[in-house]
Amino acid sequence: MASGPPRRPPARRGSADPARDRWWAIEQIRREHASVNGIRRQLGTGWRTVWESIQPLLAKADADQSRFEGVTILGVDEHVWHHVSTKPIEDGGRGPKELTGMVDLTRDEHGRTRARLLDLVPGRSGQAYKGWLQERGEGFRCGVQIATLDPFHGYKNAIDDQLDDARAVLDAFHVVKLSTQVVDDVRRRVQQDTTGHRGRRGDPLYRIRNILRAGAENLTDRQRARLQAAFAADERHVEVEVAWRCAQQVRSAYHQDTHAGGRVIAEQVLSSFLACPIREVARLGRTLKQWRSEFLGYFDTNGASNGGTEAVNGLIELHRRIARGFRNRDNYRLRNAPHRRRARTVTPHSSAKSRLSSVSARPHRRRLCARRTLQGRLRPSRNVHRGSRTRHVPGCHLQGGSWRCRGRSSPPRG
Repeated sequence: MASGPPRRPPARRGSADPARDRWWAIEQIRREHASVNGIRRQLGTGWRTVWESIQPLLAKADADQSRFEGVTILGVDEHVWHHVSTKPIEDGGRGPKELTGMVDLTRDEHGRTRARLLDLVPGRSGQAYKGWLQERGEGFRCGVQIATLDPFHGYKNAIDDQLDDARAVLDAFHVVKLSTQVVDDVRRRVQQDTTGHRGRRGDPLYRIRNILRAGAENLTDRQRARLQAAFAADERHVEVEVAWRCAQQVRSAYHQDTHAGGRVIAEQVLSSFLACPIREVARLGRTLKQWRSEFLGYFDTNGASNGGTEAVNGLIELHRRIARGFRNRDNYRLRNAPHRRRARTVTPHSSAKSRLSSVSARPHRRRLCARRTLQGRLRPSRNVHRGSRTRHVPGCHLQGGSWRCRGRSSPPRG
């Protein structure tokens, strides 16, 4: 990699606001899930030109502390950002595979959650989360009223230590996932006890393995008949039936019309599962007893969950796949900085319909491409309109009534 000061790309030719072009590229990353290489390809320039143009704006957004203001619901989750060596960076590795992400889940005036990434820190541990909370200061910690999390004691210890006044809430998805896992464990154990081998195509329990994971309210009549037939095939299958009904009871707690009704069912789950003779169900009962306050917190906080955090993680992982992975963790953090911005309301222009009509009436209208170029030396691109179709043709222009595309006299082909 060449050394020296970073190159500063000149403003786009004819552009009165070069920063707007850079923000266009950032919005392409954020809203259209574009990669830096994809933007570079559209503009016909180099990767470094695009990245060095938007990197200062992303660094400025990363240094802006105002994004931590007004956070009342805080979510936390981890994700894996690389799959190579975990050696320290100075030893040629990339450091920890996991990054802990903090997400703002504060509801708006209409009660809707607008998930917004706050920060990413290396590691998956309570100490990483605790250190981040300490850096935020007393004002931030006092403002957090609800802290959602997965069933991981490291995060729970950090919340108990740093967020004294916040109510910890266990994510509903992971509670249902634990109950579904119990059904799978019981099915596999009974399968081995009754047949002496793993599930095969003709085994009754193996044939309903996917039905057991579905909600009872979503089953068709045919699926219900298959379920009952598998339960009646052997009296020893009663354990699978009981485990399935227990999982459906946990699931139904989150599907009641009111949170008060769901809390009643959750209390029944906590009091009954511990005494179940099926060891997998009893184990789930002990787990939920350890997380009793967090389990019931969902019903006391009007349904707070970690779903928004999982959604942000999904966007981060999507962009990592689009970029074919990252090598530099600092660039990875900056690359996800667009997810930290609050959603903006875009009002359509009043003359949008008339503009679209004029474009369709002039299929070969000569105008600059909407994609903003970031380097003045580049040749402006054109959009070629044919009816309702729009194609991006770099460097094409009209000359003497005919198209000129990089030395060719023929019009661009569709």
